[in-house]
Amino acid sequence: MRAAVVRRLRARLGRRGPFLVFMGVGKVCWGLGLLVQPPNPAGLELLTGLAPLHCWAWVWILAGAVTFGSAWLRFTQDRFGFLAASVPPALWAFVYGWSAVTGTYPRGVFIFLWYITSHCGVIWCASRVPPGGRRARPGRRAVEGSPG
Repeated sequence: MRAAVVRRLRARLGRRGPFLVFMGVGKVCWGLGLLVQPPNPAGLELLTGLAPLHCWAWVWILAGAVTFGSAWLRFTQDRFGFLAASVPPALWAFVYGWSAVTGTYPRGVFIFLWYITSHCGVIWCASRVPPGGRRARPGRRAVEGSPG
């Protein structure tokens, strides 16, 4: 019985769904962590000048909920999950990068690179995973009558 439930969940999630589930849960946890024990806001002055850090924590939580919910949608309909997963880290990357460029937080360049590669880059790569078993190669077409 347990195996049948797992098979149904895997079939429902497809190839991209598990990624969205984990990303969604992770973003909600990150947002909750910002609420429970806010970090040092160094480098985030551009954000905290617009709204307090607890408001930005809710952006992470909301994005995580949308990402998690999108995991259960069909291919192409899950695109909002990838978009929602990208928004907070892209925003924070920009803010940290800006603080490095302006000289207010020189370490921000490394945090910018970390968010862009480890968060945004991974999300953007995962969004390109097709629903089928094999990845299509661009530029190759099947010729009538030829094998494969």
